Amino acid sequence: MSADLALAGKALAATCPAVREGEAADAIAGVTPSFVASPASVSEAAALMRAAAEYGLAVVPRGAGSRLAWGTPPVRIDLAVDTRKMDAVTEHAAGDLVARVQAGARMGAVARTLAAAGQEIALDVPPEATVGGVVASALAGPRRLRYGSPRDLLIGITIVRADGTVAHAGGKVVKNVAGYDLGKLFAGSWGTLGLITDVTFRLHPLPAARAYVTTTFPEGGPIWSASLPSLHDAGAAEAIALAANSPLTASAVQFYRPSLGGPSHVGVLLEGSAEGVAARAARLADGIASGAGAQVSAEPPPWWPGMPDPGDGTLVQLSFWQSALPGVLAAIDDADPDGQVRPTVSGPAGAGVLYVTPHAGVPTRTVARFVGALRERLHHARGSVSVLTAPSAVRAALDGYGGMTGPVPSLRLMRAVHDQFDPDHRMSPGRFPTEDVRRGVLRVLSPRQSTEGA
Repeated sequence: MSADLALAGKALAATCPAVREGEAADAIAGVTPSFVASPASVSEAAALMRAAAEYGLAVVPRGAGSRLAWGTPPVRIDLAVDTRKMDAVTEHAAGDLVARVQAGARMGAVARTLAAAGQEIALDVPPEATVGGVVASALAGPRRLRYGSPRDLLIGITIVRADGTVAHAGGKVVKNVAGYDLGKLFAGSWGTLGLITDVTFRLHPLPAARAYVTTTFPEGGPIWSASLPSLHDAGAAEAIALAANSPLTASAVQFYRPSLGGPSHVGVLLEGSAEGVAARAARLADGIASGAGAQVSAEPPPWWPGMPDPGDGTLVQLSFWQSALPGVLAAIDDADPDGQVRPTVSGPAGAGVLYVTPHAGVPTRTVARFVGALRERLHHARGSVSVLTAPSAVRAALDGYGGMTGPVPSLRLMRAVHDQFDPDHRMSPGRFPTEDVRRGVLRVLSPRQSTEGA
């Protein structure tokens, strides 16, 4: 360890008792932090960030760490700030349907606390995920159709900026929207703008009953053309559109197709009073089955996934207007003309999101070409294709196909905002994409390169 880094470590330790040297187990996407700090309060977190700024340290916030390897990995980590000691529900105004929660709190623990009052944060995310991680990654499950994503439920936020300044936005009641845009800005920021320390959420009552209406469109079905989906996928797309736009108010509309040419499954979640849910489920089952038959159950089907787990593989997210779903399903098939990728397709299609997981063992270049072909086809439907996570070899191969993110139309504006919040580019350096105007491609630059190109 260099003398400067050793001095920085002493400065960090003076601000927070829980500072240690990083270990191999702390590595994020293969990059081991020099130091790991676990502040127990906002004041400790602010003091840490001021010390980091004084010594020019690169900082990466960390919660549960389950998705830190997603996206473009950081190129340097001097300090990982672990938020899990800040794990309290600091305020729960049940009458106002509002809760203020520290960033390191586990979503499962928060859910248990709120359930005692018959309330919930309507984000169906893994229980081990932390509040800060959910907001920073904009993580949302199938019920995003009805309740939205973190940015839609967040009404207040406290953050520590890169220089150690503490900033608050929003309020503690739903109608107070002062500073609300700051919360939206940090939702999906992936640790590039600052450190989230606590969040205030709008809550919803726990539903008294749930019903899952499911139907399966059988295997096979001839292909109409290179630009139209197979017959069974067309039926699934029609059922999804009907359910998503129905006045019966679905909370989630899921699609699942394990392989090209295999059966397509559609599932719809209804929530509310027991009597009302039963009546709505019966009406919806009659409407979406189209002769395929529908089942109603109080439990989700086994194929109902929240967020696919790709393991060490590649996970691709497609975002689109829900009305474009038939063309999107056709585009997935067209992008794999030889049937080599054999992707599993799943996700909240009713909300305009699908996840695509290539079959294990597909060659690296084949996966990269598949992603590139998807981007070309979805561009015409005004959709976007992002690679959430992939092995390092696939990441490298994607450089010729738009990288992990593909084109970002608002990149210039995002970069200007990023420069205001983190002018030295020390927050999760390397995660933020920068545009190379000369070649018209998207790439990730180091903090120094990004500054030189500004």
